[in-house]
Amino acid sequence: MATQSPSVSVNQPVISAEAAHQALQAAVAHARELGITINVAITDRAGVLAGFLRMPGAFLHSVEIAIDKAYTSASFGFPTAAWKDILKDDEILRAGLAERPRLVIFGGGLPIVANGTRIGGIGVSGGSAEQDEECALAGLKAIGLA
Repeated sequence: MATQSPSVSVNQPVISAEAAHQALQAAVAHARELGITINVAITDRAGVLAGFLRMPGAFLHSVEIAIDKAYTSASFGFPTAAWKDILKDDEILRAGLAERPRLVIFGGGLPIVANGTRIGGIGVSGGSAEQDEECALAGLKAIGLA
């Protein structure tokens, strides 16, 4: 009796290039309304960069922070601002996570979820954590995912 081989690949939905572009543009437009300059990044569900925009004059160091906020939200599936509550009573976890590269534990990163499936993350850096999250949310609203 022959045994069935396991599947060697899986189909995983990711954000499209068109949707990423639209979300990036909307985040930048919202930043203009707020009077701030930002860097905004979108990753696919694996945390690989799918799109990026830097407004002229945005902080250079914020380039990587925006990318890492998107990466963090894509990998964990919740907003980066949620880490504050997750870590508040766990000093050892807080200390250990601080050593992890690319993990951002302050606001500005949101997961991108379509039809109940995480398809990526969006990260913004350049304003306050609250302004960054507002811009990220504007990006999600532009593609109908907020």
